[in-house]
Amino acid sequence: MYPGTHARTTPGKAAVVVAETGDVVTYAELDERSTRLARVLREAGLRPGDHLAFLSDNRPEVFEVYWAALRSGLYVTGVNAHLSADEAAYVVADCGARVLVASAALADLAAAVAARVPALELRLAFGGDVPGFEPYADALAATSAEPLGDQPCGADMLYSSGTTGRPKGVQPALPQRQVDEPGDTVAGVFGPLYGFGPDTVYYSPAPVYHAAPLRFGGMVHRFGGTLVLASRFDAEAALAHLGRYRVTHAQFVPTMFVRMLKLPPEVRAAADVSSLRVAVHAAAPCPVEVKRQMMAWWGPVLHEYYSSTEANGVTLIGPEEWLQRPGSVGRAGLGVIHVCADDGEDLPAGEVGTVWFERDEMPFAYHGDPEKTAGAQHPRHPTWSTVGDVGYVDDEGYLYLTDRKAFMVISGGTNIYPQEVEDVLTLHPAVYDVAVIGVPDPDMGEVVKAVVQLPDGVEGGPELERELIGFVRSRIAHYKAPRSVDFVDELPRTPTGKLQKHRLRARYTAGTG
Repeated sequence: MYPGTHARTTPGKAAVVVAETGDVVTYAELDERSTRLARVLREAGLRPGDHLAFLSDNRPEVFEVYWAALRSGLYVTGVNAHLSADEAAYVVADCGARVLVASAALADLAAAVAARVPALELRLAFGGDVPGFEPYADALAATSAEPLGDQPCGADMLYSSGTTGRPKGVQPALPQRQVDEPGDTVAGVFGPLYGFGPDTVYYSPAPVYHAAPLRFGGMVHRFGGTLVLASRFDAEAALAHLGRYRVTHAQFVPTMFVRMLKLPPEVRAAADVSSLRVAVHAAAPCPVEVKRQMMAWWGPVLHEYYSSTEANGVTLIGPEEWLQRPGSVGRAGLGVIHVCADDGEDLPAGEVGTVWFERDEMPFAYHGDPEKTAGAQHPRHPTWSTVGDVGYVDDEGYLYLTDRKAFMVISGGTNIYPQEVEDVLTLHPAVYDVAVIGVPDPDMGEVVKAVVQLPDGVEGGPELERELIGFVRSRIAHYKAPRSVDFVDELPRTPTGKLQKHRLRARYTAGTG
């Protein structure tokens, strides 16, 4: 279903709640505003297959824009609000956006992007004034609230987070159906599995321009639930929100779990998580000990999936399954898993290789870049695709990820997966955040280095460096332990918690580390 269905049956129900203020957008309001915006876009000349971009902080208007695009047959692209003007303009231009909708909270960035992309035909701003943009509310008020007679279903075209280079636009084929007809993949896979329905209260603290927050928010609206949208993640505030709004479902990334686990014991003990039925986590591998501690605290409510912006495949694992197979990200829920050697041949269970998903057809293309698309396809099986992750499957088909292929350290001819070292260091009390990388070495080719962000009040130095190296050596093979530890003020992460290791490694390979 879609918001129009629920606007007819439960018009006054909250579709979106702003977590910090309690402000509400009802289903009637979401439906009417997305209908009006769809008309604005149609009157501006946009037709199915055209592109719309938004640049926003976490505000309810994002889902008005999202549903306006989906009920108009358009592609909608969320632009990372933390990019520079040049980077954001690249995304807007690359996706071919004819319209840019922006939040006044990002007025300077929006104006700078618009100046760099003169091909934009319509610019709308909500929440205040943005130079060169028309007021969003005025544009909606000037058109009809009558739905368009034809509402072909659109799709999101999101950009990879750029953890290994420049962001890539992931372009799916447009659905061949009307917006109110079934067929949405996210709702079809995750809705029944996690029990989404009209009674769902879903908490989302991650930036809405990313795949999971946007797609899961849209899924909540398909099922008629309520989306509680936080402006950003804060560990203590998130716990308060879970209790205040009686949240039933939520989605986090592992770094958020780590932040909550490191709160003072009295804060954790006071948190009310009794309403929580499903806590989904994804986007990055979760250290086993972190997940064990979260399960001990919240109970068996942690569900994990592994996927990507490309949505080329999905694995799923529930809490009871995970307790039997700690570290696994589950079995295939969409697609068929293959683990292959560098020559493309299937590997037996237990052997590490590149993870591929087999589908009936290639599910995506990188927008405007056939070479990158071809690089994601198996050399002999064109419907198999990969995003470059490395792992292995066990005899029962459960997948275990070891790392992203691009991050693997080859030291003296031996493969070392940084994620394993990071998992050890994550819960050390003197570590607030950590990244493990390979740095050039004249004898070994590369050696392992840990780059650590310390908590407030903790000072780095040779003594702590020795302690951390010894901590790793006491838990995993000595050859995997860092040869050195650097202490930094902050690590380069995306707002969803993904390490941008290409930026970190560049500091060392360029000799500026």
